[in-house]
Order: sequence, then C-alpha cells, then structure tokens
Amino acid sequence: MKMNEIFNTPFELGIRMVYLLMALHPLKVDLQRLIYFDYAAIYSADLGGPESLHTPVPLRGGEYASRRDVIEKGLYLMASRSFIDVQADATGITYCLGEHGPSLVGLISGEYSKELFRRCNWVANELSNKSEKELEQIFGVNGMLWGAEFVATKSKVSLA
Repeated sequence: MKMNEIFNTPFELGIRMVYLLMALHPLKVDLQRLIYFDYAAIYSADLGGPESLHTPVPLRGGEYASRRDVIEKGLYLMASRSFIDVQADATGITYCLGEHGPSLVGLISGEYSKELFRRCNWVANELSNKSEKELEQIFGVNGMLWGAEFVATKSKVSLA
C-alpha cells in the first residue's frame, strides 16, 4: 500500500479514533462526538488550541460533516480487533477504548504519533465536558467559517 492510499481511509481514521478514545478513557462517547473531536484534534488551532496537526485547507469547516461514513467504517475496523469497544443500550451506541487500544497506540512511534496524542489529550480536556448543545454551537455556527479565506481573522473560537 502506498502512503497516499492510506489518507482519509477507514484505517487512518480508525487509528485516530483509538487515539481519541485513549485520551478520553474511561468515557464512552457517541459517533457525533467522535466526529467533532476528530476535527478538533487535527485542526485544533481553529478552536484556540495548539497548532493544527494538519495543514489548514480552504473551506475545511465542512470536513467533519463529510467524514461520518469513513469514521464509522474505521470504528468498525478497530472494534473488530478489540482496539475499540462498542456498546449499545437504550440511549444509543457508544464507543470506548478497547482491550488492545493502548497496545496499538504504544506500537506507533514517531513525531506525528506524539503530536496526535497531544492534540487528542487537548480535545479531551477542552471538549469532553461540553454538552451536545455547546458542541453543536461550536461546530455548527462557527464550523462553516473555518477555512473561509475572506473571514480568516474571525475563524478562531474561544472554548471558554
């Protein structure tokens, strides 16, 4: 597999979900929260956090909405190997770190891995306690401005 064939695949996003769930451990979160948290981890500067892990691209604010299917497939892939646990109950489906999740994160080395985990910890600290309404406001109202070149000076959001 070539490196350019791995980007934005269920495999890549599934691994990011393991990192996020490790940072969030022991919390259980639903798919929508993971979609928001994934965007926040890679474009953290848009939310007033550390420098973004990925290069900010124009009109990136809609990315979180278009990744739902790929993230869902990535979660399934990681759950099939016990890196992620999936739980269903009367409130819906939630995800948490699986038995083998810490081992996977521990096996991946390099600067990107360290920086990804640092951003995931930032997300866990800044966003995990936000309500659904607060997350919808952060990502819904402000999300469409992120990457819009003509409003670049207004694209950062305070989480306070």
